[in-house]
Amino acid sequence: MTYDTLLDLIGQYGYAALFFALWLGIVGMPIPDEVIVMTGGAVTAGGLLHTIPAFVLTYLGVVSGLTLGYVLGRYIGTPVLDKLRRKKNMNQYIEMSQRWSSKYGSLALVISYFFPVIRHVMPYIVGLNKMPFSRYALFSYTTGLLWTLIFFTAGRLTVDHAAEVGMTIYRYGLNLLWVPFAACLIYVVFRLFLRKKRERGSTMVEKE
Repeated sequence: MTYDTLLDLIGQYGYAALFFALWLGIVGMPIPDEVIVMTGGAVTAGGLLHTIPAFVLTYLGVVSGLTLGYVLGRYIGTPVLDKLRRKKNMNQYIEMSQRWSSKYGSLALVISYFFPVIRHVMPYIVGLNKMPFSRYALFSYTTGLLWTLIFFTAGRLTVDHAAEVGMTIYRYGLNLLWVPFAACLIYVVFRLFLRKKRERGSTMVEKE
């Protein structure tokens, strides 16, 4: 699937396209989650979809996909990891997820959300380790809400450049440089938000 295909699917199927693109991310969609979520924000800024339902379906797609990983890890277990290991370069992410899970426990779920690939591997690991679902849901769903909000908002602010920004974040994240890059992104997004707020304020004053 290409980015243009994603846009076509959103135009044709609307909110459902966002949900299923993210839900299927757990099995390896060719478009990174960051790009899909930012695209969801971008199309609401362009008026193609309404903001609140698009955000809700995007969030549900994110947590549904990662919950599927947890269920597969918990109830199928080792065969799932064996299949993952056969994929190119996956061993390093599996080993890293296992180390983080052993070292940080439940907090590994929070940390992993902000690293591509590891975000999808971690649910398998904690499911395999029999983490209670209530604990998984608490940490994963809460962090997922924050993660989705950040990227959805960034997509609304970058609009036509959402795909490029999302791919850049994805690539930096794969090299474990996500945190400083994200800090810069959040700063830029915040500055753009303040600028737009000032512009709206100025427009309202002029109308009065």
